[in-house]
Amino acid sequence: MAQFRANGSEGQQHEMENRMLTLTLGDLAPDTVVLCIGAHCDDIEIGCGATIRRIAREYPSCRIVWAIFSGDETRQHESRAAARALLGEGRAELLFMKFRESHFPGQFEAVKAAMESLKSLQPGVVFTHHLSDRHQDHKMLAELTWNTFRNHLLLEYEIPKFEGDLGAPNVFFQASQEDVEQKVHMLMTQFPSQLSRSWFTPETFRALLRIRGIECMSESGYAEAFHGRKLRF
Repeated sequence: MAQFRANGSEGQQHEMENRMLTLTLGDLAPDTVVLCIGAHCDDIEIGCGATIRRIAREYPSCRIVWAIFSGDETRQHESRAAARALLGEGRAELLFMKFRESHFPGQFEAVKAAMESLKSLQPGVVFTHHLSDRHQDHKMLAELTWNTFRNHLLLEYEIPKFEGDLGAPNVFFQASQEDVEQKVHMLMTQFPSQLSRSWFTPETFRALLRIRGIECMSESGYAEAFHGRKLRF
């Protein structure tokens, strides 16, 4: 299981009375697999795009894999373009499962088998949907992630939508202003199929990043937030 590590000496931490204790992922081994699980072709980018961009930059030798469980050819093309825009050519490996969107519960056995197949990647860090997400596809993948990966660092990302199920996350990754702008620009330029949705706007994505940045006193003012149910120090 990947572990977090505190920054600074104990004395330095006591001196920072007005600052939040900062932790890092520690040293990820060169062959560490960072697995990102998404039900739909824009979920990973919305939920953890800035964080994955930061990890790719800070740990250039780690392997980043996106497992996307639905999406026709148009949506797959968007995901590939988004990955290039966010991380650069060839930095992320994209796996597409092609299940029927919004009908995952009715395809339970096949979806579970597909999730089990990801074990062969032997990931060290897994990003997935929030367990309390009310979208049926998101919720099911979150449950199957926990059922499948039991000795891993699992971080559940959040996606804004009509159901209002964002909750109160407890793990925050600070995002630089550059990463925020790159994420927002990528979402608005690489997913034209989603632009007709009333919530799919720059204001939505930037606002959530700003709110989470306030909550964790981010130095940049922005952050992505996750639910970490099992963290080992």
